[in-house]
Amino acid sequence: MAHEKKVVFIVANEGYQPIEYNLPKKLLEQAGITVLTASNRLAPAIAKDGSTAAVDYLIKDIPTDTINGLFIVGGPGTMENLNTPDLHHILKKALTKKINIGAICIAPRILAEAGALTNKQATGWDEDNELTGIFKKYNVHYKQQDVVRDENIVTATGPEAAREYGQQIISMLGQ
Repeated sequence: MAHEKKVVFIVANEGYQPIEYNLPKKLLEQAGITVLTASNRLAPAIAKDGSTAAVDYLIKDIPTDTINGLFIVGGPGTMENLNTPDLHHILKKALTKKINIGAICIAPRILAEAGALTNKQATGWDEDNELTGIFKKYNVHYKQQDVVRDENIVTATGPEAAREYGQQIISMLGQ
């Protein structure tokens, strides 16, 4: 039997984007991949539409030794709740271990600030016209595409790209 793949989706405990969480999670689970959820609090996470997700780990407790991927979900609560030293530390550990990582919507900004996208191609939500400047500051090559994959990192623009994002994650994991 093949080694079971396991990934962690990171959501803001308040204000994550439900489509960016639910659709890729469903696609991965259909492909036989276990999806666990981490957040900045252990209480059930509340999406911007009021739906909830059970939280398996605090961000600082994500078991990077036993996972194959780490993916940050966007939404209005993302930057306020997730752009933290704990998440930056976990992302650096994941990069060192060559774990697949990704982010959708506003969350690629966190990857950029954590140094994960330096000299990489990436995309993300840019309706506030700030993404180009943020990417430039961290030497990220901005691509105006719905989904961009550069080696073991995938980024996407938002809910409309959630299906393709999920499919890219499955492809990265070799499923």
